[in-house]
Amino acid sequence: MKEINILILSDSIGDTGERIAQAALAQFDIAKDDVDLNVIGNIRNIDQLSSALSLALDLENVLIYYSFVNESLIEHLESFCMQNNISHVDILTPAIKAIEELTNIKPYTNPGALRKLDEQYYKRIEAIEFAVRYDDGKDPAGILRADLVIIGISRTSKTPLSMYLANKGYKVCNIPLVPESPVPKELFEINPARIIGLTNSPEKLYSIRRERLKSMGVKSELSYSDLSRILEELDYAEKIMKKIGCPIINVSQAAIEETAEKIIRYQKKLSL
Repeated sequence: MKEINILILSDSIGDTGERIAQAALAQFDIAKDDVDLNVIGNIRNIDQLSSALSLALDLENVLIYYSFVNESLIEHLESFCMQNNISHVDILTPAIKAIEELTNIKPYTNPGALRKLDEQYYKRIEAIEFAVRYDDGKDPAGILRADLVIIGISRTSKTPLSMYLANKGYKVCNIPLVPESPVPKELFEINPARIIGLTNSPEKLYSIRRERLKSMGVKSELSYSDLSRILEELDYAEKIMKKIGCPIINVSQAAIEETAEKIIRYQKKLSL
């Protein structure tokens, strides 16, 4: 069988289109080695789209899956594909039209212009990508670029809180505080109001960490779940937070949504 070349083109990260393509391929007896699947994301203008589409001209058996919110990008892609006889699939428009036909409710934009460029949409996507890139102290440089920096010891909900806030459009970097690791100097170079310290009760952390080790098939006798170790970490983190001068939130009795809303209210109050 000839090789199949699939291009996933998107104005975000392209993961939805990739999953749909993979799901479709799973219905056929086609070897993985016979499929070349490429994802090109963050396409925001005609030049970027033209560059991506040019790749298709050098390939055979090409299929393009695409998802854009900008009508001019959609029109350009469809015109290009028709002129060059390239198969293409819009993964969003049919779903919108189906809802419109079922409910008789018009979408927010007129037919033929279903995807108006939405700044809030892009802001949210960028924030999510930022949170993933700078999760768990992967790169302290993110501290200087973040809207918010979340610090705390392990199992204080730093990552889920970061992702929740990212969905609200905040670029969040989270940094773990570990007694044996130096504190990133960048934490002392930004406004403390942009930093949120998270803490938890020793009992809650003890329970969470034991369950975490159990789920991983690791013996719970490790210092990670030892109560004296937890108290040491909490004391260390509190000293760092007080030195920075940032607000501290105890998450022991709060849901992620509650903590996030508290942070958002605090940030809005600062901007008044």
